Amino acid sequence: MIKDGSRVKLDYTLTVEGKEVESSKGKTPLEYIQGQGQIIPGLESQVKEMAAGEEKTIDVKCGDAYGELDPNAFQEISKDKFPDGTDLFEGMVVAVKDKDGRRFNTTVHELKDERVVLNLNHPLAGKDLQFAVKVVSVE
Repeated sequence: MIKDGSRVKLDYTLTVEGKEVESSKGKTPLEYIQGQGQIIPGLESQVKEMAAGEEKTIDVKCGDAYGELDPNAFQEISKDKFPDGTDLFEGMVVAVKDKDGRRFNTTVHELKDERVVLNLNHPLAGKDLQFAVKVVSVE
């Protein structure tokens, strides 16, 4: 049975708004240690006390996943910050650097004449998630 400190392997399929977003089927199962915050809180709390071989559908509200959409996490930058010839479009995922030089992905939210509005929220922020999980092993 899964308890804090257990090393857990899960097979899962993540569905958002009726669309499959990600799955471990046919791949390496997700492996984490229960109670260490290595997976989203809403999933971690609902797999606790499941046993190896057990399957379950788990609904996770956005507040227990990647949080609400933060209106302050939109940033407007000049189009000239992108390489010449970049064909920008809304929904496009672009890599940017933070002030420490670390790269991360963001999404083009809106295009203006000379500016681009980037959404720096996690792509799943503001969304409720559904996981179909199967506990592969518990150690």
